[in-house]
Amino acid sequence: MNDPKAGRALSTRLDHRNPLVFDTHELGRRPGALQRLSRTVDAPRDLGIEGVIGVPEGASVEIELRLESVMDGVLVTGTARATAEGECVRCLEPVEFDLDADFQEMFSYPDSDDRGRSKAAADDEDEEGEDMTPLEDGLFDLEPVLRDAVVLALPMQPVCREDCAGLCSDCGANLNENPDHHHDVADIRWAALQGLAGSLGTDEKDNMSDAASGVDEKQEK
Repeated sequence: MNDPKAGRALSTRLDHRNPLVFDTHELGRRPGALQRLSRTVDAPRDLGIEGVIGVPEGASVEIELRLESVMDGVLVTGTARATAEGECVRCLEPVEFDLDADFQEMFSYPDSDDRGRSKAAADDEDEEGEDMTPLEDGLFDLEPVLRDAVVLALPMQPVCREDCAGLCSDCGANLNENPDHHHDVADIRWAALQGLAGSLGTDEKDNMSDAASGVDEKQEK
């Protein structure tokens, strides 16, 4: 019976000209070999939390990588630094967020390497090994890893400051700019009487005022 993985091929070929594609050939396959890389790239589209906060497309992203050759592949550890932009969830003002996203990912060697590691041996590995992303001709694409790291590093509900007062629920005024802002709320128990008083004559208003005074006196007692 043929293994369904045997004829599996990558749907796309990695392009070494892509700034988020890295080459591991100089690292070699000797376990313990290290390589450090630094690169500034333009942020890809939709890098962040859609509709909330993210790194603008084309903005600079500084990437620092540590590549380590291990038995099964290349362990990539790194940090991405950029400035994310969004909107305060309380007052809707623009916000900026200095992003430091740490990540680590294992990229596996092909089915057979120069140490004779066979495909059959790889099939016996646990699920963690199966989740590793394979290298393609010694190349790996950092973009999926970068996206996951950025989303985890960004606040789900960004605020312009921790004590942001937000907006007035009645008129939408920014309460940070006018902390004394408020609306006078009429007592609903007298709203109907006030409306009726506006349509009555002077004598009738006086009678209503006397009636209201009597109610107040009873309430005080």
